[in-house]
Amino acid sequence: MLLLVNCYCYEQQITKSRSDLVNDLMELLIAADSTPPLAVLATAEVAGVSLTVNPTLTVGSPPILVLTNRLKLRGTNVIVKYLGRTSTTVPNLYERDAFETGQIDKWLEYAPILSRGSEFECACKYVDGYLLHRTFLVGHSLSLADITIWSYLAGAGKRWESLLKSKKYQNLGRWYTMISTQHAAVASASSKKKELSCSTNVKGDDDDSNRPEADLPYAEMGKVLLRFAPEPSGYLHIGHAKAVLLNQYFAQKYKGKLFLRFDDTNPAKESNEFVDNILIDIATLGINYEKITYTSDYFPILMEMAEKLIKEGKAYVDDTPKEQMRYEREKKIESKCRNQSVDENLKLWNEMVLGTEKGVECCLRGKLDITDNNGSMRDPTYYRCNPIPHHRIGSKYKIYPTYDFACPFVDSIEGITHALRSSEYHDRNPQYSRIQEDMGVRKVHLYEFSRLNMVYTVLSKRKLLWFVENKKVDGWDDARFPTVQGIVRRGLQIQALIHFILDQGASKNLNLMEWDKLWNINKKMIDPVCPRHTAILEENRVLLTLLDGPHKPFVRVIPKHKKYAAAGDKATAFTKKIWIEQADAKAISPNDEITLMDWGNAIVREINKDKNGNVTDLTGVLHLEGSFKTTKLKLTWLPDTNELVPLTLVEFGYLITKKKLETEEDIVPVANKDTKKEVGGVGDSNMRRLKRGDILQLERKGYFRCDVPFITPSNPIVLFAIPDGRQTATK
Repeated sequence: MLLLVNCYCYEQQITKSRSDLVNDLMELLIAADSTPPLAVLATAEVAGVSLTVNPTLTVGSPPILVLTNRLKLRGTNVIVKYLGRTSTTVPNLYERDAFETGQIDKWLEYAPILSRGSEFECACKYVDGYLLHRTFLVGHSLSLADITIWSYLAGAGKRWESLLKSKKYQNLGRWYTMISTQHAAVASASSKKKELSCSTNVKGDDDDSNRPEADLPYAEMGKVLLRFAPEPSGYLHIGHAKAVLLNQYFAQKYKGKLFLRFDDTNPAKESNEFVDNILIDIATLGINYEKITYTSDYFPILMEMAEKLIKEGKAYVDDTPKEQMRYEREKKIESKCRNQSVDENLKLWNEMVLGTEKGVECCLRGKLDITDNNGSMRDPTYYRCNPIPHHRIGSKYKIYPTYDFACPFVDSIEGITHALRSSEYHDRNPQYSRIQEDMGVRKVHLYEFSRLNMVYTVLSKRKLLWFVENKKVDGWDDARFPTVQGIVRRGLQIQALIHFILDQGASKNLNLMEWDKLWNINKKMIDPVCPRHTAILEENRVLLTLLDGPHKPFVRVIPKHKKYAAAGDKATAFTKKIWIEQADAKAISPNDEITLMDWGNAIVREINKDKNGNVTDLTGVLHLEGSFKTTKLKLTWLPDTNELVPLTLVEFGYLITKKKLETEEDIVPVANKDTKKEVGGVGDSNMRRLKRGDILQLERKGYFRCDVPFITPSNPIVLFAIPDGRQTATK
């Protein structure tokens, strides 16, 4: 009875609302012939709300938002206001003082004018004038007014793109670009709209490429409860990302819920640092969970359950030395302690609880089947002594349950309906079910998916920790690491990772995946929008003097991306002397006609070299009337000014030299000794405005992520090279 009472108390404790941590999944109903309103999607993205979209309404019906309590809100503006009020990620999106809230209401009412063809340009002119001396439409921060007006402009398609490119309305263009670049959640709603439109089959397409291959067995709509249970002994890596994204997918598919549970049963490896960073990783992946729980919440009732099993003869305390126990299990030899009395087991159990010298020598084992061909069934360990303080509850306990013992119990009493486990746990599935049976608790359905394995990649936390502790990397967020923070720091877009993982679905096929596919998906996402800049390698760079070049430098403003106006503009200086790279200079012969990108053609008349064959300087003349179609060499260049910024370009290789590392294989012999290459360079002056995390393309060099922005001329900007799916990393 005491056990049942405690179970109930703990269940009540952990089922308290965590609205400050997560927004519930909501359903957006739209007409069968329409697409989701961009203003709703953009507001949901900013507010951190996940929506499922169903095209079930009759033609012409306004959208309806179905809340988790099944109440309904009708109409775009009503839905937008509700989402703005409930936002936990960006405060004051809607509710401000009476005056500013009234202004927001006015803009929400005005916005539909931008969807009327005949009034579109007049509306643009009005908003442009309004923004003459303002950064935001209302007040001094992002509001629903900005999100809604931006959404209607973005929804105008080519008509707005043409106006934006023409720079006819500069204030409006400046504001639109600022919202697009500085508030990524708003801008990402456009691609989200395309994804959701596809998933609702508005155009009749039946695209299942992002859906898992199988359904959850015995799943009931609205009753599915899943859990993602990481151990806080490291940061989340790409394998964990697959697990949690599949959990979220099925939770959304069946209109169920997802718990985030920290499996904190091993104080020797765990810390609050890892808890905090797992929460960061979960947020980065866009995971919406119902609440957070901890296995340590259940330590009292887990101990009661252990005592119950001892008294029922289903568990025993064993003081066999560790190596001997391993040998006996391997040979299916019964332990000398297996048939000792309940009283003796309880006596030794108490020694374990107190953490005495004798207790430390013991462990609690389940009495399953020592002769089973499945090694996991041969009397597995349930509890061990561990005197190390727990990161969350201190030194209250001297014993801790194993994952194999705690997980089936906690899954059951939390009400989990389906436990998703990767294929590495396949042999332990019978153990999981047998332990629940011995405990007398409700059975949980197991669902298995394939473990994500990447070539030349370590996913074992123990082996990743070796790299950290031996200072082979800068930390768990090192750009060479397969952690979520590591690959994001390398330049991977989270949407690319989600696309890559969901494209595999819930397949049970074991595959060794190439990184190229993931980076190729990433390239397709960043190339259409990232700004272009110019950099020249520092070593032996060459000065080209244009004899008829401008005597006085002049500046032109050109687009950072010729096909994406929202990337903004950059100022380019044109001077009589310009810098080019040594490799390019060596490729030029006297009287060659070359193309200087974003300027025009030139003819090189004179080439000087040193005794080592390196080009020291060049002389030439402009030939701007020449055609770039006839030249073989199209070169990047930089003006000879003191405004250039120093750069460090960093390229990374794989951490190991072996394509596939076996589970028990030693990491030391296969650790790559050369995984990081740095080269110096100089970049155009516009790069002074780069922020950490910005993605850019260096012309003729590839894609990069800014890791360290410009601080002073003596400190170089650090740019990390982003693979594009075609390059072979250093092995």
